[in-house]
Amino acid sequence: MLAATTLSPNLNKLFEKVHSIKKFDKGSFLFEEGNTANELYIVQSGKFQISKMVPDGRELTIRMCSAGELVGELALFSPASSHIVNARASESGSVAVIQKEKLEDELARDNGLALELIKWLSLQNRKSQTRFRDLVLHGKKGALYSTLIRMVNSYGVDTEDGKRIDVSLTNQELANFCGTSREVVNRLLSELRRNKIISIDKGYITVHAIDTLKREIDCEGCPIEVCNIE
Repeated sequence: MLAATTLSPNLNKLFEKVHSIKKFDKGSFLFEEGNTANELYIVQSGKFQISKMVPDGRELTIRMCSAGELVGELALFSPASSHIVNARASESGSVAVIQKEKLEDELARDNGLALELIKWLSLQNRKSQTRFRDLVLHGKKGALYSTLIRMVNSYGVDTEDGKRIDVSLTNQELANFCGTSREVVNRLLSELRRNKIISIDKGYITVHAIDTLKREIDCEGCPIEVCNIE
């Protein structure tokens, strides 16, 4: 049985085109760079990290996908292409699989579905642009601060002391989101803790002064649907 999702009503029509359900253990790949991109996926459960390996061996995590998110790099209405990123399960989960040919047939018949998919692709593009803007304009510090803000928007839980990010994160995982080394993230997190902007308990980060982080990166007040990690 397919899980309920946060997809729009029109995009929920994609469930009618599901070919199969695949389950994945933590650490296994949904797809890897170089694989043929001929399927679209709807996350049913668990979390999947989308990442890119850079030439010096570092990993840049682009987004984290949870239930209700679309995953895939389809070149629609054109010859099959190859994935340029990796998708790996950061916790056990499952995805619904839609074949490229079946999706193209439906998009050709249903203008409403085609429009909704275009909107989704546009939103993903905006998310990527704002993340890379923060990295380019504000360097490693901006990348970390931007990541923390996005994590709060996606997984933040209100507490008496601030916003607790309800996902356990290692410093290496944060470094992957920032495209930098664990040592740099260690130093920046220590500085934030020393200034009482954040606290960390068993891998869970609580942000006490999110406005401070926003000021440091000249936050433009993007809506949460853009400023998130998903």
